[in-house]
Amino acid sequence: MNPNEPFNAIPPASGVSAWKKKLRDPRALSGVLVLATLTMGILIGTLIRTDVLAQRPAPATDATPLKIPSPVQMANDFTALAKKLEPAVVNIQVEYAAPQASARRGRPSADEESDDPSDLFQRFFGGQVPGQGQAQPRRAPKSGGEGSGFIVDPKGYIITNNHVVDKATSLKVKMLDDGTEYKARVIGTDSETDLAVIKIDAGKPLPFAPVGNSDAVQVGDWAVAIGSPFGLEETVTAGIISALGRDVPGAPRQFQKFLQTDAAINPGNSGGPLLNIKGEVIGVNTAIATQSGGYQGIGFALPSNMAVSVYNQIIDRGKVTRGSIGIQFSRAEDKPLVFKGLGIDHGVIVERIEPKGPAEVAGLKPEDVITAIDGKAIKNGDDMVARIADTPVGNKLTLTVDRGGKHMTIPITIGDRNRVFAGQFGIEEPEAEASASSVAPSEGKFGIRVRALNESEKESLKNIGNSGVAVANVAEDSFAEEVGMEDGDIILSINRQSVSSIEDIRKVQTGLKPGDAVAFRIARVPQQQGRGAAQAATLYLAGTLPKK
Repeated sequence: MNPNEPFNAIPPASGVSAWKKKLRDPRALSGVLVLATLTMGILIGTLIRTDVLAQRPAPATDATPLKIPSPVQMANDFTALAKKLEPAVVNIQVEYAAPQASARRGRPSADEESDDPSDLFQRFFGGQVPGQGQAQPRRAPKSGGEGSGFIVDPKGYIITNNHVVDKATSLKVKMLDDGTEYKARVIGTDSETDLAVIKIDAGKPLPFAPVGNSDAVQVGDWAVAIGSPFGLEETVTAGIISALGRDVPGAPRQFQKFLQTDAAINPGNSGGPLLNIKGEVIGVNTAIATQSGGYQGIGFALPSNMAVSVYNQIIDRGKVTRGSIGIQFSRAEDKPLVFKGLGIDHGVIVERIEPKGPAEVAGLKPEDVITAIDGKAIKNGDDMVARIADTPVGNKLTLTVDRGGKHMTIPITIGDRNRVFAGQFGIEEPEAEASASSVAPSEGKFGIRVRALNESEKESLKNIGNSGVAVANVAEDSFAEEVGMEDGDIILSINRQSVSSIEDIRKVQTGLKPGDAVAFRIARVPQQQGRGAAQAATLYLAGTLPKK
């Protein structure tokens, strides 16, 4: 071949002869057969695929395309109710300080065990937390929770459950309609009914939920719950009232006679409203009967009439006071043979008289049967308790009593239930607590409440001295929290001025102004390691007082 000729894909005759010779070689012939077989397979596959595609059905030319209609709202009673009431329902976000015993002093005792999920680490690992072997500046761990509530006054007063806000270090209220958040403060609580009143300052009138009369509620009435179950805000559920005046096992509060409903109530609904079909609050969602931790068809709401009574006392006096005559009684109303044997048909049988209580002073005795109050017959023990509890402390009532078959009237003066049964229901007066343990506000406010040292704390200071004051509480977002102060710390001095009383702290604060530097010398008892009394270690906490 001439290298100067252009390339020709067809070989010359001599080249064809060479190929013929190669085909006579068995190995070459086998290769050609394999290649031919592959080529035929590809051709056949292509023909089959083409035939299949040709047989595929054509698009559905006879089908009519679907159309989305113009939006038309299908209004009903539930729709109108939800739109009207949702702006008055709020989500309450709560922060709690970790229990001091588990966070700093070792494992809590049996009666100190916490339900706080953040406490699981301490309980499973014996209270050992990395870095707790020695005193050091740190913030106490916190846990969070949330519940619901509803506005009842355009000035920002909100009803919720006491168990939602109890022991909270910080409260935030989130409006469900626009997501605005406000800091809230507790106005007052009532553990007997598990109610609390909190307040936000929005600077404008707020939408509020109208309150209905729960005495008008009947079994079978519609019931609607609004709240934030599991944090799912603006959740509306509906059902009916399935029972009235229900006592809940495990919640033996004498003043909790619940409305029962099958409207779905779950964790996070606590404190939210239960509404009738008119959009009036008829109850405060409080509890559920469950074996799973979630909704199983039975929820409980405190009747609105009881909630109103508690609310009015809290906004008037900051607490709830209930009347008492100081007796314990037998619940014999479900045992008619008892009454028949006593020769009466109704009443409350006195079992025990509280020493020095109103009943003892008035001359009531065990086995007396109280049949009427101020001439009105008593239905049962709950009726008697409700009527006496609603009577102002210091007022007088006249009891009709059957004593050994003889009828008599006994005038009696109503006492304060918390004082009459101080050992059982007594609650420390909030006013007394504030005057004894809080630091008077001043321009240089630290944000702490303090108290005198107890004997254990004095013992822990024996190598340092025995003077100082203990921190009872560190306020959320305060200057003291910012510098790392914790509940249980012992303040020894402030800016080198010794501290041994609440008055000493007041004097130091008086001389401080915003922008001044403050150095606390404190004692902190580290977690107990081994036997013997733990000894406090000292450290300094310092910062600059905020200018706001």
